[in-house]
Amino acid sequence: MCRNIRVLHNFEPPAAEDEIRAAAIQYVRKVSGSTHPSAANQEAFDAAVEAVAEATRTLLDSLVTKAPPRDREVEAAKAKERSAARFGR
Repeated sequence: MCRNIRVLHNFEPPAAEDEIRAAAIQYVRKVSGSTHPSAANQEAFDAAVEAVAEATRTLLDSLVTKAPPRDREVEAAKAKERSAARFGR
C-alpha cells in the first residue's frame, strides 16, 4: 500500500472530502506511475481520480463496525511514537 494513503474508516469526525480526494490522487499516481500526467493524459487521470474518490466514499459509507470511533490526534501521536522508535528522535 502506498505510504501516503491513510486509514479513513472509523474516525470521529468522519473522513472529509479532501482526505478522500487526496487518497484517490495518491492511488491513481501509484497505479499510473505518474505524479503529473501529460496534457494528453490529464483527462483520463482526472476521471480516474473522481472514480476512485466516489468508490472510496461508497465504501466508507457502507462499512460498519462495533469498535468505538478513533481520534485523529491520538492516532497521530501513536504514529509519531512509531516513527521516533523506527528512525530515532
